[in-house]
Amino acid sequence: MTLQINGVTKKYKSVTAVNDISLKLEKGKMLGFLGRNGAGKTTTFRMILGLTPITEGSITYNNQIIDKKLYDKIGYLPEERGLHPKMKVYDELFYLATLKGMKSQKIKQAIDYWLTRFDIVQNKDKKIEALSKGNQQKIQLLASMIHEPDLLILDEPFSGLDPVNVELLKSAVQDMNDSGTTIIYSSHRMEHVEELCDDVCIMNQGQLVVAGPIDEVKKNHGNKRVIIETDAEMSEIDSIPGVKEVTRTKRDIKVEIDNEAVATEIFDIVTSYGFVKRFEVVEPSLNEIFIEKVGDYNG
Repeated sequence: MTLQINGVTKKYKSVTAVNDISLKLEKGKMLGFLGRNGAGKTTTFRMILGLTPITEGSITYNNQIIDKKLYDKIGYLPEERGLHPKMKVYDELFYLATLKGMKSQKIKQAIDYWLTRFDIVQNKDKKIEALSKGNQQKIQLLASMIHEPDLLILDEPFSGLDPVNVELLKSAVQDMNDSGTTIIYSSHRMEHVEELCDDVCIMNQGQLVVAGPIDEVKKNHGNKRVIIETDAEMSEIDSIPGVKEVTRTKRDIKVEIDNEAVATEIFDIVTSYGFVKRFEVVEPSLNEIFIEKVGDYNG
């Protein structure tokens, strides 16, 4: 199944929240959906889910318009959480799974499995409001995944969690993706996107400014760096055409270059010195590309 977004625009009177974006996400892929607050990410999610009408364009999943017939195959974790604070954990999860069309026996098995995996089985009969924020977050994510959706949209799923719980939840999301669930993952943690996702898109003020497989995006955007661990000065590097900046420390030389061809010339100089501890050509990080395209994230 493929998610296809074709020329989608969303206008609110004189304000254009999303402007003519097109995306294609293949089954089983994970898409990192990036952008500053107000870039149009949540509006796009709501249009995918059919919660917000599209002004222009179309969104289809497996060549079908997304409506009530497909809701049971979709999971959504909104950035603004929405659990019922007075309900007990088990009752809440059972209720939400029932809404997705799951049978009672399968719901019970799934709840037991996920509560154990998320290390919160001891909270099974506690009210939601009695849980820590981190454990409430686990329940919210669990609720979006329990029915094994074909398409899963996660908006900041790990925000506010400690590193141990982040790894616990990341592994669950990765396992779902490995089993065939198509995932859209929105986060301001670029390192998580690089680690988990196949593709990435970056929105800025309603426009899609970057889209494609992460490896291609990194290859085609921004300057590369060469890192050389050496005690030598290697001053000849400074005058090579295509070298933009050279930074020397006691342990290494970092060289910003225009393209990979420049790295070959640097390598020739390095090898003339004999042994060096390290020579590496480094692609720009997603964080660097994000800042180049939309400016630093300021909340």
